Amino acid sequence: MIVPAGWTPFGWALFEYTYLQLALRGYHVLAYTPRGIGLTMPVPGKGYVDGPFTSGGTIDVAGPLDWADGLTVIDYAEKHFKPSRIAFLGESYGSGISQLVAAHDPKERVAAVVALSTWGDLAASLLQNDTRHLAAVTALINFTGGPADRKFDAATRQILADFQAGQNLDTVEKWSKKRSPSSYADKTNARAIPTFFSNTWRETFFPANQVLEHFNGLTVPKHLNLWIGDHAAPEGAGLTIPFSGPNEPVEEAFAWLDHHVRGIGNAVPTWPAVTSQIMFTYKTRTDPQTGSTEIVTPATRESSPSWEDVTTSTERWYLTASASDDRDGGLATEPETGWERESTAGQTTEAIAADTVITSGQAEWNGNSKSYVTEKFDRQNLAVWTSDPIAADGHEGAARKIRGICELTLTVRSTVPSTTLVACLFALGPDSMARIITHEPLTLTALTPDRDHSATWKLQAAGYDLPQHHRLMLVVTSKDPLYSDASSDGSTTTISSPDGKAACLTLPLG
Repeated sequence: MIVPAGWTPFGWALFEYTYLQLALRGYHVLAYTPRGIGLTMPVPGKGYVDGPFTSGGTIDVAGPLDWADGLTVIDYAEKHFKPSRIAFLGESYGSGISQLVAAHDPKERVAAVVALSTWGDLAASLLQNDTRHLAAVTALINFTGGPADRKFDAATRQILADFQAGQNLDTVEKWSKKRSPSSYADKTNARAIPTFFSNTWRETFFPANQVLEHFNGLTVPKHLNLWIGDHAAPEGAGLTIPFSGPNEPVEEAFAWLDHHVRGIGNAVPTWPAVTSQIMFTYKTRTDPQTGSTEIVTPATRESSPSWEDVTTSTERWYLTASASDDRDGGLATEPETGWERESTAGQTTEAIAADTVITSGQAEWNGNSKSYVTEKFDRQNLAVWTSDPIAADGHEGAARKIRGICELTLTVRSTVPSTTLVACLFALGPDSMARIITHEPLTLTALTPDRDHSATWKLQAAGYDLPQHHRLMLVVTSKDPLYSDASSDGSTTTISSPDGKAACLTLPLG
């Protein structure tokens, strides 16, 4: 078993518990730190010194040098262990490298891959809907374990600088596509490499939709787990903390390897292709003594024969001029046109997708998702549409079982040539507290000021049970700390539903 380390200054040493678990299951384990990864420390008057688990060279960001390194590691494993079969297991950075090495090995020696908290399309992870994922990239640059001028060569530093500055993005995209497993799906398919994926709904490094597209493009034996939380939260403890208790994400990954590498008869061949953990449901019950009390419904898991089967139907919720309280716009099942709502662009509001990368999702994994006080949503700087309380629709305990990818269509007008829209869909409780279901930004450029423009975009995939008598709340802002934005402070954004072009939210149901 070959295990390339993730993007961490601790290198391969962080995953020692993983190696022990694999060894106890009967595997030879060969771990390594990808080039440039690891702690590089300044020494006063003497330059820098690398930590004991740091790899030489500079970070290639899962590029051709990393593929070649992976092949060298396979050669080493064959020489020293003479294995009957070889597999790769990786988490985060190591997961992308695992897929890419398997696809590029000319001798086709990789029998299976486990890719945890992974990516399929790095370009879509970095730049989607003309919006750059700035906070994620900044976090990665700051987590290399040393200064950028020692961790990256000049060419890579230029790519990162261009990305952060929003320039030469065609070059950035080409560079990213080269580092995307989805670009080599034909190779993976031709080699029939069994591939196990594990990701999260709230993923802030590698958003779920691009992994789903990659997964759908593979014809190999494959399995996808989707979990509550953010990057590495589900499997992290199971990989790194001894005796931390049972960890389903890791145990299922090991079962995949046992079957496809060691040939052990287990339940893997009977697994449905997709298993989704449904996000925690928060219900509010009125207690006569203490007021409202929040109850957390335990997370459940659902299986489907394919990702397409996760969504069994859709329904449209139309954006309307006003909700029942007349302060916000409404969401209704019948179209309404001829209205518009204005907001001032350029300011961050309380309606953000996450407080920080990773940590907000880790809290959700532990049953403590971010709670939004919707009364604090500044209506001057955002637009809101809210449904009436929704009764159950044939599902016990739930008003709607949201399963899949929402899509939003509306008409936008700006007083300046470019703007960013960040759509957030919330579950709103009777106490005016909300929790986020999904979100996604969209950046529009080369607009004609004060001219209507039609926009349609997909939000990130979600698995969420909307409790009875809760409401859907759609919020559109112009700025979110996770992303770049093209909004001009003080400009006006107008969202409308002109005659013949009803604005609507398409909700996927399961």
